[in-house]
Amino acid sequence: MPRTLKSWSYLANGTTLRLEEERCVGCGLCLEVCPHGVFSLRQAAGTSTIASAEPAGSAKAAIVARESCMECGACAWNCPCGALSVRTGVGCAVAVLNGRKRGGSPDCCCDEESGCC
Repeated sequence: MPRTLKSWSYLANGTTLRLEEERCVGCGLCLEVCPHGVFSLRQAAGTSTIASAEPAGSAKAAIVARESCMECGACAWNCPCGALSVRTGVGCAVAVLNGRKRGGSPDCCCDEESGCC
């Protein structure tokens, strides 16, 4: 069951999260393990509603709150079909958290020229 969580985000476009929808089997584990409600299940093309008695695989995961991803890796570690990937411990979300722990500003080596975020 998807959870409605925080309405805040880390940094826009600052995540390494990737979803290969064609590999997704619609199991919903990513929804269960994601601490920030990044995912939703959506109908696959040609099916009716999630509530109907459609066969397994008629729904697919979708990223609905990318900016809320904190790159923890729980989704990728629990995905049985390898449809999700994320580089944990990198990126702007980690920089924001580390900056707050140190009592300073984020340091992710990003600037306008490099465009890494």
